[in-house]
Amino acid sequence: MLLFRQLFDQQSSTYTYLLADREGGEAVLIDPVFEQAQRDAALVRELRLRLAWTLETHVHADHVTGASILKHRLGSRIALSARAGAEGADRLLAQGDRIAFGERHLEVRETPGHTAGCITFLLDDRSMAFTGDCLLIRGCGRTDFQGGSAGALYRSVQNQIFTLPGSCLLYPGHDYRGASVTTVAEESRFNPRLGGERSESDFTGYMQNLNLAHPKKMDIAVPANLRCGNLMESAAIPAEPDWAPVTLSFAGIWEIEPYWLEEHASEVQIVDVREPDEFEGELGHLAGAALIPLGALGKRQDELQRDRPVVTVCRSGGRSAQAAVMLQQAGFARVANLAGGMLRWHAERNTVDGGGI
Repeated sequence: MLLFRQLFDQQSSTYTYLLADREGGEAVLIDPVFEQAQRDAALVRELRLRLAWTLETHVHADHVTGASILKHRLGSRIALSARAGAEGADRLLAQGDRIAFGERHLEVRETPGHTAGCITFLLDDRSMAFTGDCLLIRGCGRTDFQGGSAGALYRSVQNQIFTLPGSCLLYPGHDYRGASVTTVAEESRFNPRLGGERSESDFTGYMQNLNLAHPKKMDIAVPANLRCGNLMESAAIPAEPDWAPVTLSFAGIWEIEPYWLEEHASEVQIVDVREPDEFEGELGHLAGAALIPLGALGKRQDELQRDRPVVTVCRSGGRSAQAAVMLQQAGFARVANLAGGMLRWHAERNTVDGGGI
């Protein structure tokens, strides 16, 4: 069975797609964005997947790919078109190639035109295709740089995409109006540039008169993406906390496991954000924890030392997650939420003060 997630980067309006074989847990990620690498890695970990490949539909001009940083952190391999001219990929792709993940696979269809190295990924049962910038929802990518060609794009869409089943879902590389998915039948009929009875000459005449400005990040993104996003020496790489083995949840919360806190409690400030009756109730509390109810945290944060890490705690991890975010926004650099709260702490039979369980 297929697991599928559509992710979005608001800054560049880029869609990233996660596909996985539920049975074996092997996954691929299409068009990852550098600034979203922590988010994507968190989702892979939460869903207990193994990221086998990051795939690029083309060399992007509007964002830097997250391929290299995900390879560094998760061990995934990188694949993109052999025609893209990029260095550092683990596999170069051509028409008809297959990328396997578990019992599923994606078929490569070469769809040049937006750039010379554009490809579309077609799911094995022909129910989904990932078109990058070749075909957008009621639009298409520009054709005026990186070896682009309006004629090539027209032929790519007509021969490689519009020949798919009409019900095939098409997922683009971007959308700027809030749309998320379309179908072959819709685009072949309603796409104002490529659908209906529009000829190649109609299309090329339209594209040659767009007169678009170059993407703002083009001078940064294209050179970086020709190295598969290899910026490992750059200070721009999102920093991983080094004070403890914290992990980032898909919700964007840094979390710490109970086993680590049990062994290192003296090294951190533990802030219990429950109400006083809960603190003294049946679940008890952690030894040395400071009781600061969530509603009072904003006014009492000066009671905490900013040069020592903080671990927030509550019953189940919900209120304390909010507390962790509040402290980070207030300038506390090293903050983590106790994963699962006191319920998980008890379930793992760690020691408590007080309590009646």
